[in-house]
Order: sequence, then structure tokens, then C-alpha cells
Amino acid sequence: MSEKISTDKAPKPVGLYPHARRVGNLLFLSGIGPRTPGTDEIPGLKLDKNGNYLEFNFEAQCRSVFDNVRIVLEESGSSWDKLVDVTVFLVDMKRDFQTYNRLYAEYFKDNQPCRTTVAINSLPTPIAIELKCIATVD
Repeated sequence: MSEKISTDKAPKPVGLYPHARRVGNLLFLSGIGPRTPGTDEIPGLKLDKNGNYLEFNFEAQCRSVFDNVRIVLEESGSSWDKLVDVTVFLVDMKRDFQTYNRLYAEYFKDNQPCRTTVAINSLPTPIAIELKCIATVD
């Protein structure tokens, strides 16, 4: 048995999938990015009409994606300290890894889940980071 979980408090998925799925005492989160719930704005990002950067702040995106993950965890009956595995997708490892790694250490200093970080070519929206997580649920 599995339970699909979706919430209006997190950014709307960009496809037909739930924010999370609970199976037993495990919670599997779909990929979550930094878009702002309700508006789909991307913190720290402004593009011109051709899709070129006018403003880019990776730290703002990173903090926002962590906040969005926390929202889905809490709406699913779990919490930040119950994360056991985090997979991170970065569209520009060379540019963003140092900032990401510094912020990750800030957010995960107490709970240290397993972590994998991979570089990818792009994501479905013009975001620079996405997290895929597994947590436990009581």
C-alpha cells in the first residue's frame, strides 16, 4: 500500500505526480525545486524576454529549495530531522557547488543524511537546483 501526498503549500508539480509518496514508514519526495509556492517565481532569478540572465542568486534558490522540501516533509507527517537520503541535481556544478555545499552544511549540521550530488544539463524550468529526498515517517 502506498499513499500519494500533495499540498497547496508547496510549489505545484510541473507534471502529473504527487509531491510525495508514503510506503510503510518511508516517504519518497518527488524532485523539488526552489519555485515560490503560489506564484511559481524563482527566487534570485530574473530573465529577459530571450531567457538570458538579468539577475541570478544561487544562494536564494538554494535556501528556497530547502524551505520547499521542509514544507513537503511536514505536510507529509515527517520532518527535516527524519531525512535519510538526499540526491541533489545542479545545472552548473562548477559555479554553484561551493555555495551549495556551504549552505548544505548549515541546514544539515545536526541531521546528516546520505547525500549524492550530480551535475545535469538542465531541469524542466529555469531553476539551478533540485532535490530528491527520502525520509522516515512515524
